[in-house]
Amino acid sequence: MSNVSYYTAEGLKKLKDELNHLRDVERPKASQAIAEARDKGDLSENAEYDAAKEAQGLLEMKISKMEAVVANARLIDESQLDTSKVLVLSTVKLKNQTNGMEMKYTLVAESEADLKSGKISVSSPIGKGLLGKSVGEVAEISVPNGTLKFDILEITRA
Repeated sequence: MSNVSYYTAEGLKKLKDELNHLRDVERPKASQAIAEARDKGDLSENAEYDAAKEAQGLLEMKISKMEAVVANARLIDESQLDTSKVLVLSTVKLKNQTNGMEMKYTLVAESEADLKSGKISVSSPIGKGLLGKSVGEVAEISVPNGTLKFDILEITRA
């Protein structure tokens, strides 16, 4: 089962850079830590060696998972996106019906989400609730403390 994820060029580059850092910098550090711990004597009672081996195992697992994500990553051609409805990489201007507050969010892949910069995940409750909506529609979104209603004011490409 493959989990295809969609990325912007910037997001995919960031992911690949992180993977390369793990392979090229962190992996050699882990090997060095094991070698240093091994030099300290009897391995059967060497907690430092055990800890270094465990850290290496966790690192290898993380590298393996990231390699799978990169292998299943797909680049989104932003010029082909439809702006008549909310999709991944749409920037959506919303108005909260309860308090009249207006906000702007860009829907992105989960790994690119950053609320401080207005990027929310398409798999978040708000992201899911906005997908497929058009300008003029009302998005009713269930969140843990109730239901939010947003007017969709504008949709543009990210």
